[in-house]
Amino acid sequence: MKAVVLEGANKFGIKIIDKPEIAQDEILLKMERAAICGTDIRILEGRKTKDVRYPSVIGHEICGIIAEVGAAVKGYMVGEKVAIANVIPCGSCSSCLDGRENACLNRTAIGYQFDGGFAEYVRIPQTCIKAGNVVKLPPDISFTAGALIEPLACCIRGLLNAGTGFNDIVLVIGAGPIGLMHIQLAKIAGASKVIVSEPNAFRREKAALLGGDVIVDPETEELHQIIMNHTGGLGVDVVMLAIGVPALVNDAFKLCKKGGTVCLFAGFSGTGACTIEANIIHYGEINVCGSTAYKRSDYLMAAEMVKNNKINLDEIATDSYKLDDFAAAYEMNKSGAGLKIMVKP
Repeated sequence: MKAVVLEGANKFGIKIIDKPEIAQDEILLKMERAAICGTDIRILEGRKTKDVRYPSVIGHEICGIIAEVGAAVKGYMVGEKVAIANVIPCGSCSSCLDGRENACLNRTAIGYQFDGGFAEYVRIPQTCIKAGNVVKLPPDISFTAGALIEPLACCIRGLLNAGTGFNDIVLVIGAGPIGLMHIQLAKIAGASKVIVSEPNAFRREKAALLGGDVIVDPETEELHQIIMNHTGGLGVDVVMLAIGVPALVNDAFKLCKKGGTVCLFAGFSGTGACTIEANIIHYGEINVCGSTAYKRSDYLMAAEMVKNNKINLDEIATDSYKLDDFAAAYEMNKSGAGLKIMVKP
């Protein structure tokens, strides 16, 4: 079969490899869509190496059709459309026992320890099936939306960590795919107003289409003044930093009201080191939270939202490339000209 094989930092390409053979307690998934994530780009470029194997196949936002079912697998049939929650917690480490399985100390994941979705077929291991991570989808749900359940689940985890709720004024910094999901989720959670800061004109248009109330170009407009005008000089209740730029962290604190919350949602390259004015947090009693991956309950919530057409994910996918054209998909993703870039067989 064809697959994008990662052999080292900046060393990857299409190769012919053996089609996976499954054991009696496994499933073989025929890939239909795999989305390129910002984390995938960092892995391909060698800026993220934790749990990354060489050689391997990455890609963890995936949806497909069941091609084979092991004899011991119950509840699944060949031909069913499924999405995969790629993160598999151990269930017994201190994080899992504390209710933070998204931060599992011994987690395994498809696209990391197990080969991922930038291939024609993916082996779904028994541990993934047993954990309930194979989620059936109805025929009317697109493969694209199915693949994007995974990042939506991550966004739900961020929203819950930040405590976004009824009547909040929310600032979303960055209107890439993740920011566009956060805009929609904030409105679903009851936010009275969602303000979006994004320098890219195309992304600002998408932000307005998907529910942003106030759309700001931070390069030509004064974001701080606009925020104060819309909040009576208080600042916003929640800041969702949906882009991993260390220089924006301190600004996020300054735009938050006293007692509000700043969620550092996006991943940062390297250590993400930045300089902050600690007194803004201290005197403003600002709550600061991070967000990593998702719990299985988050993924199931995301899947139900998609099944019930409560959120628009198809609008976030702008470009689709065949597996053979992965190099072009990679360059499109890096250019920032599109939003979610989809890969299909």
